[in-house]
Amino acid sequence: MNKYIRTSLAGLLTTTMITGAAFAAGTHPDTGEALADDQTFIYRLGDEHSSVDPQVVEDTYGAEITRDLFEGLMNQDEDGNLVPGVATEYTTNDTKDVYTFTLRDNAKWSNGDPVTAGDFVYAWKRAVDPELSSPYAWFMELMSIENAAEIIAGNKPIDELGVKAIDDHTLEVTLSAPLPYFPQMTTHSTTFPAPQKVIEEHGDAWTRPENIVSNGAYIWTEHLPQERSVRERNEMYWDNENTILDKVVTLVINDENVALTRYLAGELDRTEVPAGQFPRMSQEHPDQAISFPRLCNYYYTFNLTEDGPEAFKDPNVRQALSLAVDREIITEKVMAGGQPQAYTFAPEATAGFTVPEVEMASMTQPERDELAKELLAGAGYGPDNPLSFEMVYNTNEDHKKVAVALSQMWKQKLGVSVELANMEWKVFLEERGNQNFDLARGAWCGDYNEASTFLDLLQSQSGYNDGKYNNARVDELLAEAKTSDNPAPLYTEVERIIAQETPVIPIYHYAGVYMMDTDVGNWPINNVEQNWYSKNLYKRAE
Repeated sequence: MNKYIRTSLAGLLTTTMITGAAFAAGTHPDTGEALADDQTFIYRLGDEHSSVDPQVVEDTYGAEITRDLFEGLMNQDEDGNLVPGVATEYTTNDTKDVYTFTLRDNAKWSNGDPVTAGDFVYAWKRAVDPELSSPYAWFMELMSIENAAEIIAGNKPIDELGVKAIDDHTLEVTLSAPLPYFPQMTTHSTTFPAPQKVIEEHGDAWTRPENIVSNGAYIWTEHLPQERSVRERNEMYWDNENTILDKVVTLVINDENVALTRYLAGELDRTEVPAGQFPRMSQEHPDQAISFPRLCNYYYTFNLTEDGPEAFKDPNVRQALSLAVDREIITEKVMAGGQPQAYTFAPEATAGFTVPEVEMASMTQPERDELAKELLAGAGYGPDNPLSFEMVYNTNEDHKKVAVALSQMWKQKLGVSVELANMEWKVFLEERGNQNFDLARGAWCGDYNEASTFLDLLQSQSGYNDGKYNNARVDELLAEAKTSDNPAPLYTEVERIIAQETPVIPIYHYAGVYMMDTDVGNWPINNVEQNWYSKNLYKRAE
């Protein structure tokens, strides 16, 4: 692991303009490493991405692709720090409720048109437009952009959104309340610019390779749904001279074991390590198997709507199920990739977040099991009245292993009968979003590095509060945290309420568990958000 870190971090790219001759010489301009003749990066996707439309995409796979095709105001470096994107700088007023971004004058769309502040205004208004029904419209509300909430609710026209182009290279954003981490949120794909005339010409088909116009380091050249996609260098990109990778290829491979086999056969440069196989891979391929903290959580969410299971309306039932989960077995035996056990919703890797003490975390597993039996019996469930429900997850071998383990724990310890059901990714997203489930798998990777990116999911009006948990005190605390100089105590109270009421069952927090070819340079393992950009990667000669 340490050897990998030293090697990969040695390849940090600088912002210095480099001539094409440096790359033509076959060596990296900073490290002096010999570069591969074929600068193609091939990696595996576990499923078809949701979209590459910045205002529509809602999954990690799609966001990775979209981040290459489009560029927002700000980017991140290999450590997760903000660096210029289309914006070269930003300023804010004393009250931090007006942000002004200065856009570079050499940013262009792939058709040669200049990228202007108006392109951001159009995109942000599009994101809150009820007619589009963006799955991430709520994110614009979280950004505290003036009038976003009212526009999304249909109570104000979109032209009243607090964003305007002062001129082609100056974007002004007005917030409804101060938000000190607002600039961090502009690395999210929902805030990327959109080409108005292309969208108006092609409608929903504007993101097809033959139609799309984008402003990122790469263009979309091929897409075979459920099979593969290709993105290639955008010659119009303002920093194209510093880009080394020529082509990025994704292959959709649902089965992790098949993906690993293809990786070992040399067909992939990167793939996830299947659950339980990291110890073996790290022994057999110590220079390729890597694990590092991720800003993501893995959980199960209860359907708490009126139409949800009657049993789940009792917090004692929910807590009993959470207590009976032996997280050590999940992390050490099932996953075995360095994932931390989770007793809180927000991960320890979150910036400025100290994991609060919750009662369950300090108990032994036998103590948890005993309390779980007492709570379930007290709620009226037992041998004469067994609890039964369905739990759903999206098709994936790792998710299946976790679901099977959970169902066996509940059966053996509590006599609970669980029916497992898996769904294809897009169907799963729709069914979960429509509350057509009893207990559903959930996972969240932070949209920015602050605890609210996780805890806001349990705010009553959140677009991704799929279980429809509603707690007025939680809403109040989260609202107060947005303007607080010290939100940590507020987040601690939210976590303790969640632990007591158990609207979700945190299982573990993610690790990035990959097989990575040694010829891949500059993978940002120190960026816990894993907002990676192909333009910063390169392939070494082997």
